[in-house]
Amino acid sequence: MRKKKDTESDSAAELAKYISELILQKKGEDIKILNLKNITSVSDYFVICSATSDVQVKAIADFIITETKKLNHKPWHSEGYTNLSWILIDFVDVVVHIFLEGSRRFYNLEGLWGDAEITEVKD
Repeated sequence: MRKKKDTESDSAAELAKYISELILQKKGEDIKILNLKNITSVSDYFVICSATSDVQVKAIADFIITETKKLNHKPWHSEGYTNLSWILIDFVDVVVHIFLEGSRRFYNLEGLWGDAEITEVKD
């Protein structure tokens, strides 16, 4: 496993913050950024939010993908568009999880990654 340069890590932090701001624009709720850098090599950050409907889940995901592409951040992978209860957008260093509330409670990512430093994002 290669060690990431500080500039790469800073870039991931900036992307996570930018994505959380995009989520706010689409009225996403309970937005949290989990810093995973010292816990796992899977990703540096998770950005997690809730939406109140499957339409909103899709709208948030589509908006993130559209707006990040404008800054040359193309997702490596996305999934969940079939059921729209949990969409995952993988930017490698930042992974975005957009949940319907019930799915978020069920999967409990914040609990699974309880050792992570968590930042709550507010308006």
